[in-house]
Amino acid sequence: MRFQLSDKVIERLISPERGRYIVRDTELKGFFLVVGPRKKTFTVQGDLREEGKRASTVRVAIGDTSEMSTRAARSVAKEYLAQISRGQHPKAGEKTTKATSAAHIPASEAPRSVGITLRQSWERYKIAITRKGRSDRTIESYRDHIERIFAEWLDVPLIDLGNNPAKVAAKHDAITTANGPYIANGCMRTLRAVYNHARKTNRELPADNPVGSIDWNGEKRRNTGMGLADLKAWFIELAAIDNPIRREFHLFTLLSACRPAALKEAKPSHIDWRRRVLHVPKPKGGADRAFDIPLSRQMINCLIRALRFGQLMHPRQATKWIFPADSADGHMVEQKEDRGTLSKWGNELRQTFRNVATSAGVSELDARMLMNHSIPGVNAGYITRHKLLEDHLRQQQQAISSTIFGVLGDTIVQEAMVAAWLSAGATRRIVALAKDEFLRREVTTDCPLHRTG
Repeated sequence: MRFQLSDKVIERLISPERGRYIVRDTELKGFFLVVGPRKKTFTVQGDLREEGKRASTVRVAIGDTSEMSTRAARSVAKEYLAQISRGQHPKAGEKTTKATSAAHIPASEAPRSVGITLRQSWERYKIAITRKGRSDRTIESYRDHIERIFAEWLDVPLIDLGNNPAKVAAKHDAITTANGPYIANGCMRTLRAVYNHARKTNRELPADNPVGSIDWNGEKRRNTGMGLADLKAWFIELAAIDNPIRREFHLFTLLSACRPAALKEAKPSHIDWRRRVLHVPKPKGGADRAFDIPLSRQMINCLIRALRFGQLMHPRQATKWIFPADSADGHMVEQKEDRGTLSKWGNELRQTFRNVATSAGVSELDARMLMNHSIPGVNAGYITRHKLLEDHLRQQQQAISSTIFGVLGDTIVQEAMVAAWLSAGATRRIVALAKDEFLRREVTTDCPLHRTG
């Protein structure tokens, strides 16, 4: 029988009670399926030649249909047939089935896997993405995938993975079980990129990327942002947080939709008070996607509070960072809060910003520019973002901030903790009380003139 082999076609093939039969592929000559009572095996057959004459015909099993997809098997078949055409037995030294008798190829003459390894491929790819200006966080994520998740493959020749896509598919399944579906997909995307880059200079690698053999895990966009009705309760939760710097960090994340990783590294020098913008030099995507965040009145007040609290709590670190902390880097490194203390933080606040933008009447295009998202369509190249920044985008930013604070209503006055944080003159009072407490503690604990006994 002859069919264009596919997973669906193979599913419909009936296994015989006894014996076996062959189904040949109409797309790739020499590639076929052996159907037996218990299994269906992908196989290739070709002629080994010496000095232009046929020396023997060999038949080589690729794998069971229960272990690999048809697409992966066809990729391996192409490589096996190419080796046979060059006079090389794909599995020299192993037990193989031959269609006709032929001289045995000594194991000592078996071709050994050589060529660039995964480690070497990664080092070259790392240089390439560094030149393209990829952010340090992106490169670190790739490094973690290759050097930690694929640690046992680092010194494996890349051609071994290219010739054995079933091995890659099995690894994807193992990572899914051990680390979760999202990490498994992310690791495979990194491996796919490294392989494609390596093949530019190593043409012996199979053209079909072995990552093509995997069955991707389903990924759903997280939808955990808040609506307007949820904001009042969230503000009350946020007001109860003891650390005022962290409090302002979460509020600014909501008001700006800035990614937390970039916001942690914000510096006072990045603020242009005259133009009312905060510059983000290294957002997601690297320095090439640097942009300015237009500041609403509420965002400016938030930054002023953060700077004052920082100068009081961490005076040395506050000279360099807007959100300083007692860390090795000198700034906040972890934005996570206990869910029982603060129900929403991080990227959930970016999603909330997008929800509020719709309620505030901000267009899809303006919201994408405020969040530094790419703009789809052919017209994207004709939009000059910085020309819209000084007036139009700032107006849209102000509309979003006003909508957020408008939800609070009388809560700023009636709720004690929110009033102590956001009411008129609250910052001055907090800073003054903190200074008094600091001085009182310093006098009673450190000054020998005030010690008793």
